[in-house]
Amino acid sequence: MVDQQFVMNEVFHALAHDVRREMLGRLAVGELTVGGLAEPFDMSLEAASKHVRVLERAGLVRRTVRGRRHVCRLEARPLAAAAAWLRFYEHFWPARLDALEALLKPRRSKSGKGMTRRARRRPEHG
Repeated sequence: MVDQQFVMNEVFHALAHDVRREMLGRLAVGELTVGGLAEPFDMSLEAASKHVRVLERAGLVRRTVRGRRHVCRLEARPLAAAAAWLRFYEHFWPARLDALEALLKPRRSKSGKGMTRRARRRPEHG
């Protein structure tokens, strides 16, 4: 059996690049050739193929050769494992975001950000 930690590392490495995330999104709609995956990006076929190899190594894409065409399809199972891992930590997020908001709130008041124009004006001495 493949080491689960290795698989998770490869999945998160693959997801760390915006082009590869976009490629996965396009493959969720249906199969595409490597050229089709490269099309919306300003990149060569060779560069697109390197991205596909990273996705393949993570088990997220299966490439089949049909003649001269390399056709790719999404393999979503490794994404489910990554989502399950992230779900474990979801309950921490609201508390951490609340703590961040509480930390930033006093700074906003001191800098005047978040205050109305009227509140930022100096009081008139009369």
